[in-house]
Amino acid sequence: MGVTHYPGGVALSRMSDQIGRVLDGRYRLVAPIGTGASGRVYLADDVRLRRRVAVKVLHPSLADDDAFIRRFQAEAHAAAALNHPHVMAVYDWGRDELPYLVTEYLGGGSLRSLLDTGRRLTLSQALLVGLEATRGLDYAHRRGFVHRDIKPANLLFGEDGRLRIGDFGLARALAEAAWTEPSGAVLGTARYASPEQAQGRAVDGKADVYALALTLVEAVSGTVPFAADTTIATLMARVDQPLELDASFGPLRSVLERAGLPDPADRPDAGELAVALMAAAEDLPRPEPLPLAGAVAPSGDPVVAGELTELGATASDEAGIATVAVPVVAGDDGERTGRQRRRAERARRRAARRDEIDAGTRRRRRWPAVLVAVVLLAAVGAGGAFAWTQTRTPVYDVESFLGLQAADVPALVADYGWVVTERQDRQDGTEPGEVIGQEPAPGEQLEEGGELLITVSLGNTRVPIPDGLVGLPVEEAEARIVAAELVVGAITEEFSEEVAAGVVLAVVGDDLVPKGGSVALVVSQGPEPRTVPELGGAGYADAEAELAALGLGAVRTDEASRSVPEGQVIRTEPGPGEQVARGAEIRVVVSTGLPFVRVPDVTGRSAGEAATILEDAGFTVRDTQGPPNRPVLVTDPPAGESHREGTAILIITRQT
Repeated sequence: MGVTHYPGGVALSRMSDQIGRVLDGRYRLVAPIGTGASGRVYLADDVRLRRRVAVKVLHPSLADDDAFIRRFQAEAHAAAALNHPHVMAVYDWGRDELPYLVTEYLGGGSLRSLLDTGRRLTLSQALLVGLEATRGLDYAHRRGFVHRDIKPANLLFGEDGRLRIGDFGLARALAEAAWTEPSGAVLGTARYASPEQAQGRAVDGKADVYALALTLVEAVSGTVPFAADTTIATLMARVDQPLELDASFGPLRSVLERAGLPDPADRPDAGELAVALMAAAEDLPRPEPLPLAGAVAPSGDPVVAGELTELGATASDEAGIATVAVPVVAGDDGERTGRQRRRAERARRRAARRDEIDAGTRRRRRWPAVLVAVVLLAAVGAGGAFAWTQTRTPVYDVESFLGLQAADVPALVADYGWVVTERQDRQDGTEPGEVIGQEPAPGEQLEEGGELLITVSLGNTRVPIPDGLVGLPVEEAEARIVAAELVVGAITEEFSEEVAAGVVLAVVGDDLVPKGGSVALVVSQGPEPRTVPELGGAGYADAEAELAALGLGAVRTDEASRSVPEGQVIRTEPGPGEQVARGAEIRVVVSTGLPFVRVPDVTGRSAGEAATILEDAGFTVRDTQGPPNRPVLVTDPPAGESHREGTAILIITRQT
């Protein structure tokens, strides 16, 4: 037949060639499901335990990497220890020519296959997906596991619609082996990588939180934030760039934006994100069931029961087991739950029993009529008892789950086949995520496959923030907050030109706060301090105007200066660059020009002596009138008058 290619570049004929192969004498490959970056996935029969499983056969390029094989074995062993309702179970691993990993089979398909049908999730559906994913991540992170490759293809659904996270441990093994995908792209889908992954830094669980945020945005909008034409451009687009969403994301907007912050220190961890999602659920309607795509064949079409039955009807050579693999497409009217399949099998047994009774009756047709009637009645009675025992659904006592974390309940009831559903409410004295109610109540009974409804706390009931806090002195506002059974949270100070220091400017947060929660305040620091400008050399009028524009006053002081021309500013007090309060007065020292000096008395001295004395005093001698060898009679200007330094003095000597 021809070769059909599908996403990932692997030919359909090559995957189909593997059908019927038994890995390590145990896992019979029944049907191809799809391909991923690290390998090909098959539906398989575990002929030893007689159960349906999924087998991921890794790419041939990995088989010769000894470092990868060692890490793969270690990570597979560790991942198998994870036991959580929202983490895909790892059953086994091995190597039969190529390394392979055996996991539980999830017939609902992946979020990727759902989105590839062109569907988008509502906000409520996205919240539900995010909530289940965060619970699985929180469980794994608290045990030291970081996924490193959260994306729609690794969020899978069982036939019951419950989400599981796949490929835990595999991403780390591939990363530490320094392997690249066949296309040459960096391991891990770049479109969902966190900024710290893009920069090659060490990562923790908050990298998974970032990737989950981008995944949920895509699930709602159909677009992956920061995606670009090349891998490098995609990775670098998110470095130092926060995730910004529009108002269409409603209550999820702030939750996802916080999870998409570039600095991991600013992001919530998985547990905190789960609490935030539960709080956002209060403002959203109950979600409709997810339109699951079902298991997807390489052609991209959902695998329907008839198609896979034809592929999977095989006989086990080793165990003599007839196996028919029938994955169910979620949403199909012909879907059978586990309970329905059991009932169908019981009905088949009852029919077989009736055939035996009829055959026995025919063999005894020659018996007397009375004996025949007795035998028939006995047979009917036995058949009725057999049918009752086969159709009766097991019933189990319901224990108390009150006070437990809701995330732990599904694992506790997994053996009973109960479907756990949740609703949210608030109750004082409880922690977010705590079970505060359940139906049926403790001590009652619930049949296998029944619904266990638990009420999950969102924390304390919410109370309104006191009115009128804005405009109050901070001490009075704090007293009102405490009186309302709340606590004072962070206090941020801001400058205000209109509000005096110590007065509340704003209240941060919603109008309703969980009882005992914190209320953050913004408090005025008063007007912002002013910086005294450099005014040296300016005229006083200009200096005064510049200070007035800053909200400062000017006080003039005159002072003689040998260096600054008259009328210009010599200096200010306080000086340039100093901080002062708005309204402060600045002393502006203005030059009056050169200082005034008193003319010394040089009468009777020789003209030469007089000139020296006058020059030492700061004057200049413009001329000497009269015989230069006669004593000084007078000067012009005369002795005792005050004149500016540099004034020219005339020396007049006696004539006789």
